Amino acid sequence: MGAVTVVQLDSVEPIELPQGSWSRMLVTAGRVDGNASSLGYSVFTPGTVLAPVKHETEEVAYVVAGSGELRLEGEEAVPFREGDAVHIPAGTWHAVANSGDADVIMVFGFPHPEYPPTERT
Repeated sequence: MGAVTVVQLDSVEPIELPQGSWSRMLVTAGRVDGNASSLGYSVFTPGTVLAPVKHETEEVAYVVAGSGELRLEGEEAVPFREGDAVHIPAGTWHAVANSGDADVIMVFGFPHPEYPPTERT
């Protein structure tokens, strides 16, 4: 059994997103030896709409604060709010949109040791 690793949020450089939003990949193969999954943390400011992406793996997320929607290709948007868990199947085009008036804070993960291979529009 390996040693436990703790990764401090502020020790990881943010990935800048539109409108002052950001994301940090906390648990990755570069930070944790032998991991099989990854974990990230995002803050989406009000009005932020990300470009659509689809991942080779499923994605799971937990909404810590705020509200918004996942915009899907060819389907109705899926609303989410604080306290919701979200499952996005592999290969699903999706875009996070903060349609509320407060920051959306989301913890997300993948069954992949890094951010998985991803297509972008």
